[in-house]
Amino acid sequence: MWYPRIVFLCSVMTTVLTACGESALLPISAGIGPNPQLPPPNPTLIPTVNIAKAVGWPSNIKPVPAPGMTVNAFAGNLDHPRWLYVLPNGDVLVAETNAPQQSDDSWSIKGWMMKRAMKKAGAASPSANRITLLRDSDGDGVAEIRTVFIEGLNSPFGMALVGNDFYVANTDALVKFHYTEGATRITQPGTKVLDLPAGPINHHWTKNLLASEDGARLYVTVGSNSNIAESGIEQEVGRAAIWEVDPRNGNYRIYASGLRNPNGLAWEPDGGALWTVVNERDELGSDLVPDYLTSVPDGSFFGWPYSYFGQHVDIRVKPQRPDLVAEARVPDYALGSHTASLGLAYSKSSIWPAPFDNGVFIGQHGSWNRKPRSGYQVIFIPFRVGKPFGEPIEVLTGFVSEAGEAYGRPVGVALDKQSALLVVDDVGNTIWRVTAPPTTATASTRSQAAH
Repeated sequence: MWYPRIVFLCSVMTTVLTACGESALLPISAGIGPNPQLPPPNPTLIPTVNIAKAVGWPSNIKPVPAPGMTVNAFAGNLDHPRWLYVLPNGDVLVAETNAPQQSDDSWSIKGWMMKRAMKKAGAASPSANRITLLRDSDGDGVAEIRTVFIEGLNSPFGMALVGNDFYVANTDALVKFHYTEGATRITQPGTKVLDLPAGPINHHWTKNLLASEDGARLYVTVGSNSNIAESGIEQEVGRAAIWEVDPRNGNYRIYASGLRNPNGLAWEPDGGALWTVVNERDELGSDLVPDYLTSVPDGSFFGWPYSYFGQHVDIRVKPQRPDLVAEARVPDYALGSHTASLGLAYSKSSIWPAPFDNGVFIGQHGSWNRKPRSGYQVIFIPFRVGKPFGEPIEVLTGFVSEAGEAYGRPVGVALDKQSALLVVDDVGNTIWRVTAPPTTATASTRSQAAH
């Protein structure tokens, strides 16, 4: 008898809460670049919720590439693919994964709203907990071979190969498997290198992974367990950080901290600096706070939860730490508020015409806490002398329909063995492959080969 009333009340509450909140007063471009505009915070009692409903791609529609570029489906019918890794032989590995089961018993309107929003965004399905191998044997840009590479994982995300050691960052542990070149499946159990912060709440569950150039160290991203440490700073031990791990003995140290939710990791090719993309905090209004791309010096602190974009204090955090705020590093380049920038891949290849021959591709998963929406695209940031230079360039768009529904949402990005761009789409359950028009150099090479 009460059930229909509960359903009705939930429906009404969803409509009311979604309609509440505020809207951006600045264009998204105001929050992009090395010196973004940072207006006063505009928190509201009820957070802004404006997420694109996940519907998947119609059969006759695909993402829209930048002029001169082409896009095709490298692989489809995947199960919530999130992250990519390209092996030296050209095989492409994709983590089919989702959030682990969480047992947060506390109830709140905010928590209820977030669960509804994630379901609407297509992020509520159980995790497949596997890594799938894709092989394009004939070089036509489409994977003909698909095998289960490793299964029985625990919300896997980051991957790295060092020699014959293949590392996987599960949500709760870094594990190692023996890999043989050309193998299409690993059946032997892995060994745990070390535990990673997880637990019953585990809000930012993804753990990315990057090996140093010599393979002696592994770098692991660990997102925060909350928005602004509202559950207590004791719940954030070892989190909002990048770890440096010695894989030989499982020892680690905090390499950098104050990074709310770092995801993509990459080495800048010229100077060798570590770079990352970071998702910043929510619920300060549609114009705050910009996500960012930044270099990450050893020992650096980026402010979370006490401040953002340097010394801009977040007065919601208790207790305050002015001593840490004074040390907060200003990120190199803002990527727009609430864009959910996740994927990061460097392009340093003559295969791509300028300016795409030097810079970074970034997958922006898309906002939930901004009106109008932001992200839902893949962009490119040109680099010069090891630093971002110029405005972002849209590489792949069209993920949201005119009706405001999400055909797809880009996550991880990587360059394949032919330097084409691979983009994981966890709503469309597809890996897209983007190629650029041939440069003068490549066209000349092909001409000579033809003769």
